[in-house]
Amino acid sequence: MGLTDLGINLPLLIAYLITFVILLVVLYLFAFKPMFAVMDQRADRIRDSLAAADQARQAAASSQAAIAEQLNEARREGQHLLDQAREATQRFREEEMEKARHDADDFISRARSDIQRERDAALEEVRVSFGDLAITAAERVIRRSLDRQAHDDIIAQVLEEGESLRRG
Repeated sequence: MGLTDLGINLPLLIAYLITFVILLVVLYLFAFKPMFAVMDQRADRIRDSLAAADQARQAAASSQAAIAEQLNEARREGQHLLDQAREATQRFREEEMEKARHDADDFISRARSDIQRERDAALEEVRVSFGDLAITAAERVIRRSLDRQAHDDIIAQVLEEGESLRRG
């Protein structure tokens, strides 16, 4: 039994095989090779994109950590500034309280000095007035005789004159 009995024509089969091989070579050279090149380029781009994405992810993670650290540092610095402001406020308050106490003490001292001076001046004025009254009373006593009624009248008159001198 031969190939022809099976319905296979050998020269035609060889022609088909040669045509198929030629078609494979042409397809490989003009279709598959450029297609494989494009697919390789695409695979390289995808690989590069994945690498870039990993780098971006790592950069974002490190950037996020850096931002978190900067935020923590800013918080610490802000807290430090608040503490300094509180301390400065407390110092200012204490200084102002001490200054107010000192001013009040000075005012009280000046007021006491003024009161003492006014008191001394008033006492001096009373002494002078009393001295004048005593001299006036003595002058009148010497001019008049000293009976009991005259004595009481002179005292009343001197006291009235002393009050009128003080008022006037």
